[in-house]
Amino acid sequence: MTAHTDPPNTPSDGTEDEQLPCGRLLSEVWAAWEDQADDPHLHACAHCGAAVRDLDQLQSAMGGLREESWDGVVPDAASLTRRVMDVVRLELRPGRPLPLGEPDEDLWVMEAVAARKLRAAAEQVPGVRAGSCRLRLSPEQGDSVVEVRMEIHAPSGVALAALADDVRTQVRQAADRDLGMPVASVDIRVTDLIDSSTDHQEGRD
Repeated sequence: MTAHTDPPNTPSDGTEDEQLPCGRLLSEVWAAWEDQADDPHLHACAHCGAAVRDLDQLQSAMGGLREESWDGVVPDAASLTRRVMDVVRLELRPGRPLPLGEPDEDLWVMEAVAARKLRAAAEQVPGVRAGSCRLRLSPEQGDSVVEVRMEIHAPSGVALAALADDVRTQVRQAADRDLGMPVASVDIRVTDLIDSSTDHQEGRD
């Protein structure tokens, strides 16, 4: 069986960092912008500029959180900034290309695109809110099959094992039907429980 060719825009050093069409690594572009480096390429390149605008918009949107408080406790600004940057690097970067279709097809999808589709599928289960979704090639099944790890917020008062099974089913169906992506496993992690009565009251307001 013929294996997939090397994916486009993949760094040669084996890391998962995203390489922009101009050849720069996304992490390098963001680091240069954060350090206010005097980099002519950064200011002239449309691809780098778009990456910087994405980061700038998120940081601006999240900046107001530093003035908010939860349960009367104001979060530490430095800690919050680190958490925001972690979210940026994990969720907003396009991610690495993942193979679709048969092993001899040169067909790829960016990780972020596939993750959005799978999160939307998970939220078809009533009460579920999907969070982080990471995909990687299965080390056991070769370079055409992926493993999915997804975090969800689940409604309180339901059987979590059955709920997780429902989410797995939705994710697998979406991967097969909408993406044509073979999935080896779907790891579901419940990170929070949602009070459905509170959600209902907030919705009425």
